[in-house]
Amino acid sequence: MTVESLYPRLEPLLAQVQKPIQYVGGELNAQTKPWDAVRVHWALMYPDAYEVGLPNQGLMILYEVLNERADALAERTYAVWPDLAGLMREHGVGQFTLENHRPVRDFDFLGVSFATELGYTNLLDALDLAGVPLHAVDRDETHPVVVAGGHAAFNPEPVADFVDCAVLGDGEQVVGDMTDVHSAWTAEGRPGGRTELLARLSRVEGVYVPQFYAVSYAADGTIASFTPNRDDVPTRVAKRTVMDLDEWPYPKQPLVPLAESVHERMSVEIFRGCTRGCRFCQAGMITRPVRERTITGIGSMVDAGLRATGYEEVGLLSLSSADHSEIGQVAKELADRYEGTNTGLSLPSTRVDAFNVTLANELSRNGRRSGLTFAPEGGSERIRRVINKTVSKEDLVRTVTTAYANGWRQVKLYFMCGLPTETDEDVLEIAELAVEVIRAGREAAGSKDIRCTVSIGGFVPKPHTPFQWAAQASAETIDHRLRVLRDAINADRRIGRSIGLRYHDGKPGVIEGLLSRGDRRVGRVIERVWRDGGHFDGWSEHFSYDRWATAAAEELAPFGVDLAWYTTRERGEHEQLPWDHLESGLDKEWLWDDWQEALNEDEVADCRWTPCYDCGVCPTMGTEIQIGPTGRSLIPLAVVGAGRPQDPAVGGGPQVDVAVDAAVADPVHTH
Repeated sequence: MTVESLYPRLEPLLAQVQKPIQYVGGELNAQTKPWDAVRVHWALMYPDAYEVGLPNQGLMILYEVLNERADALAERTYAVWPDLAGLMREHGVGQFTLENHRPVRDFDFLGVSFATELGYTNLLDALDLAGVPLHAVDRDETHPVVVAGGHAAFNPEPVADFVDCAVLGDGEQVVGDMTDVHSAWTAEGRPGGRTELLARLSRVEGVYVPQFYAVSYAADGTIASFTPNRDDVPTRVAKRTVMDLDEWPYPKQPLVPLAESVHERMSVEIFRGCTRGCRFCQAGMITRPVRERTITGIGSMVDAGLRATGYEEVGLLSLSSADHSEIGQVAKELADRYEGTNTGLSLPSTRVDAFNVTLANELSRNGRRSGLTFAPEGGSERIRRVINKTVSKEDLVRTVTTAYANGWRQVKLYFMCGLPTETDEDVLEIAELAVEVIRAGREAAGSKDIRCTVSIGGFVPKPHTPFQWAAQASAETIDHRLRVLRDAINADRRIGRSIGLRYHDGKPGVIEGLLSRGDRRVGRVIERVWRDGGHFDGWSEHFSYDRWATAAAEELAPFGVDLAWYTTRERGEHEQLPWDHLESGLDKEWLWDDWQEALNEDEVADCRWTPCYDCGVCPTMGTEIQIGPTGRSLIPLAVVGAGRPQDPAVGGGPQVDVAVDAAVADPVHTH
């Protein structure tokens, strides 16, 4: 069949909303296919605004992987701002995709990538706009299969009532397997209806179907058991891991936004996973093992991406990009290749102990120097031992001072507040460190024209980390420590005026904590908040703590639990956690031991360079660390800017830029 476009009814509404361009589609490298030429149809959603969602690498990769198949198509949809959402409800226009403005309701799959739990209310809004029943049990075979993915999918229990499936781990191969399952089920005449389709999907490695698992609770409110209610589903669901990233060089043709977006660059993932062992970092824990892309693989992707997009900046992405075993050679040979062009290179994440001026100078060769960002995370050396962020105060001051001495004038330091065992004194050391950085920087630079920005994020314990048992600091505690810190920084205005302080209050972090470690009972809170007008909770102007607190108090009371029970309560060693039946590869006993080592302020080494310390990932998942050096090179070198007409992908004029930014994000967007 051919599905109608909603655009004729949507277009008259766009003149009445802000930023209508974000709903039009037609971006460079967007792909369209005839609906009836394929068997399986995917709508891929990032549950946030277009400007945030379009640059998302995960969604962009799946978009290309699916559209390369002859039997499938994928189109994109993003969260609709309230101004347009109201008009769509008034005029009966459903949630639509950008490529052809097809109704999301008519797709076979709706895949939603959650980078943060604060996007849950946007999922409910999209389902409602699409005309898809909110609850999975109310859907039939005419409705799309709603699939959750991304880091938040490693505990999908708070949205278990609203999603049909959750995909754990890397999605490149899983979406192909799910497409095959749906195609075969359709070819057989859809036997058994939706239930049989979900049963078949549940047997795909990495796919979890919540409705096939029953949960019971103990008298104290904790989980008593998680048990399958079918014989043909696994007791535990294990994540998928893609090995040999060179075989998956995506995105090959990155999307170029029509409207302004949060990242105006073309990005290449240079490796996946991290074994630094930072105890707060869910991303590092759940993406193990480390898998490096080769230098030749990186070079090919950079070349192809620049030619396909016309971007003038390339971000070399990973959780800690300077840890790539050949990063020096990668930076030098890419800088050589694009010298004399307008192509900038950036490392959007690094650590204090991985940064070196030689690397930064290679990236900024012949170009301007932007600011540098480092993430010590903890204010004192004691708290950095607790979180396993092993960098000394001397190392940090020395690194920053060297940067100032070599021409940089702006440094940003990222910290967290509310870490386990943290005291006021630990936080006050952030002020002492910032003051010392300014003093040492002025001396090294021979100028007072330098700045240091201190950015503070509230710590939220996450599943599948050693801190999953920790008590979260209350909003009052976070706010008190932020006031103490602000006063300390401003105590000496001669120094303080060179230090910027950016932070959010503690309340959004409390709600993120509820959602990140919640169970199925929390789904009632999410639905209540949405019905009371909640949406875009990752944006400060839309977030309402009172709305969440009221909903939690009223919806959780019948179960004998409350907001504090989910957040500020410390868990015991043997408590069954809502995600224990979902396998990230990390051994729970190892995580507990690491939690005890954190309390003892003991550090753990990076297993890339030391013997295995038995976290469990490699033997459980059948994987292994993949790192160089490979001995390969980008030579024979073709210098892009030499002796040929100007290529639209690279522009003109020498400008190679470096921006070393920590791979961290404030919990709430501020606009």
